[in-house]
Amino acid sequence: MMLQPGSQFLGPDQRRSAWERLNEDHFDVIVVGGGVVGAGIALDAATRGLKVALVEARDLASGTSSRSSKMFHGGLRYLEQLEFGLVREALKERELSMSHLAPHLVKPLRFLYPLTRRAWERPYVAAGLFLYDTMGGAKSVPGQRHLSRHGALRLAPGLRRNSMIGGISYYDTVVDDARHTMTVARTAAHYGAVLRTSTQVVGFLREADRVVGVQVRDSEDGTTGEVRGHVVINAAGVWTDEVQALSQQRGRFHVRASKGVHIVVPRDRIVSDAAIILRTATSVLFVIPWGAHWIIGTTDTDWNLDLAHPAATKADIDYLLERVNEVLVTPLTHADIDGVYAGLRPLLAGESDETSKLSREHAVARIAPGLVAIAGGKYTTYRVMAYDAVDEAAQDIPARVSPSITEKVPLLGADGYFALVNQTVQLAEDYGVHPYRMKHLLDRYGSLVDEVMALAADRPDLLQPIAAAPSYLRVEAVYAVAAEGALHLDDVLARRTRISIEYPHRGAECAEEVAGLVAPVLGWSDAETDREVRTYLARVDAEVRSQTQPDDASADALRIAAPEPRPEILEPVPTEG
Repeated sequence: MMLQPGSQFLGPDQRRSAWERLNEDHFDVIVVGGGVVGAGIALDAATRGLKVALVEARDLASGTSSRSSKMFHGGLRYLEQLEFGLVREALKERELSMSHLAPHLVKPLRFLYPLTRRAWERPYVAAGLFLYDTMGGAKSVPGQRHLSRHGALRLAPGLRRNSMIGGISYYDTVVDDARHTMTVARTAAHYGAVLRTSTQVVGFLREADRVVGVQVRDSEDGTTGEVRGHVVINAAGVWTDEVQALSQQRGRFHVRASKGVHIVVPRDRIVSDAAIILRTATSVLFVIPWGAHWIIGTTDTDWNLDLAHPAATKADIDYLLERVNEVLVTPLTHADIDGVYAGLRPLLAGESDETSKLSREHAVARIAPGLVAIAGGKYTTYRVMAYDAVDEAAQDIPARVSPSITEKVPLLGADGYFALVNQTVQLAEDYGVHPYRMKHLLDRYGSLVDEVMALAADRPDLLQPIAAAPSYLRVEAVYAVAAEGALHLDDVLARRTRISIEYPHRGAECAEEVAGLVAPVLGWSDAETDREVRTYLARVDAEVRSQTQPDDASADALRIAAPEPRPEILEPVPTEG
């Protein structure tokens, strides 16, 4: 596939041309799902020289891939399960992303592991961290350091003295998952993949026993079309079974949804110079620095309700507060919480003997001629999952398929990032912004920062902060719809920025300002702009009220009552027969 200059600009013009190409061209690979795995598959296939289409019913990263614990980590806890291969694989991916593929997005992060048991715990944890470091964990980051209780408290004064006997510090990473997924997708488009969001698969095309494409429906206006290709890859995450049902083929595995809830609190509520990892009775709890906030999570409970909008309950939030307050000098309360989000992990629920089980964490199977499915896995190993899926799909592609090369393909914004960081002060002066602001922009856009700032060349007002969300410039909202594929206010406030979880108003107080900024780019009328604002405010109200409910059923009932920003989305998609 030839490189297509400008194709990475996912704006209104690209969206119109993508619909025409989806209905007219014949593709080697059709990817269903715009999460990190689907985007990774599109990038992997495109850089192998294949003709690729990707369709997503809602927005890029609108499901699991925007609601993680925000870590690109090696999986320290898997060492206890003796999953050495998985940890080594994840650490390799972490190292690749931090040093080469996405250094503007994946950042090193110091952790404190408080020790609570004398004698055995320090050597036990140290042995695990030694393996972690020697398997690749300490290539671009320092290795473990042992701390006395006094040393641990110097690093994290906000922890109670009697909550530990000492500690060990080590390094992992932090990442804006939604921005990373969107950047993977844009990079795939840069290498020729045809991407289109708000494009829902509603059926499969068949010739005899072979799948030859998908029927699609525009989630905005209900227009239908057909996309034809040699092979379809189902990378729909927690919707895997729903998409599988449309194909009328027996699946090789099923996906179970597990709900994980996180709370977001202001940075000054916990005094610590490091992230914190805490053991709980069943798992671990992370306390992750996130700009001016901490993210605290996560829970792990079965979820059998609405897949698009999992709801956090008061019980979920109470659990997180109770666990973290066990170690804090100053306990957190509900009043300290600025944001809450809930996501669903797609866990493998069952496999047949025919499944191609490529790791303990994900599975790939050829469901039928022309149809491949991938499920399970973890965010960190998305690139491994992607090339496994394309390798499996290769048998349905007539031409020779080249090996995967994505470990050599930096994401958009990575090239030149380190040099630009060294020029932060000069860049800030050139663009007329504070150096702190420029560093923030570089860590979101990398070397694409010139594209962002170019939109403000004739509009200096765009270099002003969004009034009720001053962490972000007004130009960032415009760039989100002009180049990053955002179609709705929800896309801008929840995923291109993280205003919906970083401010107590959850984006409600800046909805009108942001809608006014993006309306001209998206061609909204006054009535459409008003609808977008009302829809977003209803979403915020529904989420906040759902978080006061005692159980999943009552929380879900409140959350799903809010209107969908995509008016023609089908839930569930009707199946034939």
